[in-house]
Amino acid sequence: MDLGVNRNRIGSGLLLLVIAYIGFISLGLPDPVTGVAWPRLREWFQLPQVAFSSISVALGTGYFLSSFFAGQLTQRLGIGLLLTLSSLLVALAMFGNATAPWFAFFLACIFCWGLGSGAIDAGLNHYAASHFSSVHMNWLHACYSLGATLGPFLMTAAIAYADSWRLGYAIVGFLVFALMLVFAVTLPWWDGGGTKKEITHESPVSMADTLRRPLVWLQVATFALYTGLEFMVGGWTYTLLIESRGVEPTLAGVLVGVYFGSIGAGRVVLGGLTNWIGVDHMLRGCTIAAVAGTLLFAFSRMPVSIAGLVLLGLGLAPIFPGLMSRTPARLGANHAVHAVGFQVSAATIGGAAMPAFAGVLAQYANLEAIALFSVGLAVAILLLHETLLHTDRQEATA
Repeated sequence: MDLGVNRNRIGSGLLLLVIAYIGFISLGLPDPVTGVAWPRLREWFQLPQVAFSSISVALGTGYFLSSFFAGQLTQRLGIGLLLTLSSLLVALAMFGNATAPWFAFFLACIFCWGLGSGAIDAGLNHYAASHFSSVHMNWLHACYSLGATLGPFLMTAAIAYADSWRLGYAIVGFLVFALMLVFAVTLPWWDGGGTKKEITHESPVSMADTLRRPLVWLQVATFALYTGLEFMVGGWTYTLLIESRGVEPTLAGVLVGVYFGSIGAGRVVLGGLTNWIGVDHMLRGCTIAAVAGTLLFAFSRMPVSIAGLVLLGLGLAPIFPGLMSRTPARLGANHAVHAVGFQVSAATIGGAAMPAFAGVLAQYANLEAIALFSVGLAVAILLLHETLLHTDRQEATA
């Protein structure tokens, strides 16, 4: 009897792992499509270029709010229902984008998209950190990168072959709706299915209790700076290479793709090594590599500076999923349910704030100041991680 129960738990756990992989691909799908559709959107709604910032604000606000409160939502709804309802909200938002008669309606749908995606992001990250190994956590985030790669192709194909940006949103909506149906069918398993980690069930705690933990704030700061560095380098390297270093535009575009590709490849390859090396040792090595990469990119000439860009991407690759996978063990399962949401919210803020600050540097100093700032961010991430490890050792010996 016990053998049959164990087999059922293992079977459901493996199925949920597969669904989680699909979920991360679907989570990445919508994120880049608006950037591809923007020229058509701007023409259709007769908007100035600056209106794109309102889309970023609407999406970021929704994402921040839902991820910040994802712990409370998980405690009240359960992870399965949270993922189901959030996926339904994203699908409806995509359909709303596809049929929007006015830009104000479009923005409202973008906000709802952010609300749904933030909850999915925090919910899936918390579930994966609590139930799967650090290897799978890295590979799950590699799937997000795959989804973010496929999204622009879907929108590009819709515009190229059907001359319709609305069709692109509709396609993504149908794909996310299909994911919602999968979540709905497997809903009972998410809160009691098979797991790969032994989970200690602790008494629920409040958000305020979690926010009183110094380790939580250390991790929150690390996530904000990490995402800020990744997004800033990805967003500004093209302009820096063309306008400051005289690189031909086509080559500059390829090099930005190489940077993002190195992050995806690093999550697959380096993520697979974490069981041998250990998550903390892997993260220490990668934070050092990120510092070395920013130094090479900032102070070297071509092609060495590009080698630095690739090294930076490889160094950054396992940091986000690695820190996520350590959260339940570092903070305890009761605090992790809130902390993961806080970390996703911090990542949202960092991903918006650091590229914006880089724009200030470019405006009032020069583009090379962005490369120097990337060195400072990488060093700060290294120091924060070392502080986390030091605090872990202190608590272990206390």
